[in-house]
Amino acid sequence: MFFETVLFISILCIVRIKIEVICISDVKVYSTPTCPWCFRVKDLLNEKGISFDDIDVNMDRRATNEMIEKSGQMGVPVVDVKGTIIVGFDPARIMEAVKTHRLIRGKKEH
Repeated sequence: MFFETVLFISILCIVRIKIEVICISDVKVYSTPTCPWCFRVKDLLNEKGISFDDIDVNMDRRATNEMIEKSGQMGVPVVDVKGTIIVGFDPARIMEAVKTHRLIRGKKEH
C-alpha cells in the first residue's frame, strides 16, 4: 500500500510538471491534435528551422484561456510570435512576423 501511494504521488508530480511546462521559445503555436491547419503551421515552422512551443489547448485549460485572451478567438491554430498574434494558417503573416522579430535571417545576397 505504501509503495502504491508513493507511486501514485510520483505520477501526479510528473503529470503536474508536464502540464506546467514553461514556454521558452519566442514562437508559440496554440493547437489541438486533430487540427489539420495546426499541422500545416507546425510543418511550415519546422521546414524553416524555427523553434516553437506547441501548446495543446485541448489538454490545458489555462493555455486555452490565454489563447482566447490573446487572440479573441476560440479556434486554432493561433500563433504568437513575440506578441504578434496570427489566427489561422497564414504563411505570409507568420513569416513576416518571424522576420520582423529577427527570429530568422534573410538570405544574404553576394
